[in-house]
Order: sequence, then structure tokens, then C-alpha cells
Amino acid sequence: MVDELERKYDVKIQTTEDKVKFPDELKAELKAQGMMDDKGKLKLKGVSPKMLKRMKQEYVECPVLKDDVQFVQCFICPNFQSRVMGEVLCKGEPLK
Repeated sequence: MVDELERKYDVKIQTTEDKVKFPDELKAELKAQGMMDDKGKLKLKGVSPKMLKRMKQEYVECPVLKDDVQFVQCFICPNFQSRVMGEVLCKGEPLK
């Protein structure tokens, strides 16, 4: 039997055809965590380039920030638990 991950929200992943730009503070955070190089190219461990391209066109309606956020931002959030069948499992804890 698999234990359920402790979470508050199951957030549906939305897709957009628009090219989504990363906010500057997100870019700075990605670079600080070593997930983006100086040219602005994403490098997430264990994520294929094909999946990364898809992730860039996805967003979620974040229940914590009460705003639409790009999936990559959600993915690196401390509340991110897992991605399961088009949904994000979110802990829902307040962010600093």
C-alpha cells in the first residue's frame, strides 16, 4: 500500500499556446539554484528537453499565491510534492 503524500491542494495544470516569459525574480532564483545557465537556458535534473519545452507552456492557478504561475515556478516551489496525471500535489503552506 502506498502512503498518500500529505497535501492541501490538487492543482490542475493548464496549458497555453502563448510564449510565457519568466519573471526576473524567477530567473534569479533559478540561476541561484543552478537550474539555469547564464544564457537563460533551463537545466532541470531528470527533466528531458522535450518535457522542459512542454513545461514552459504550462501554468497552474496557485492556491497559495492566488495567481497564475508558470509550471516551472511551481515545480521549484517548496510546496511542490509531485506531478500526477495533469495535476500538481501542493502542500499549500504559506510562502515567505
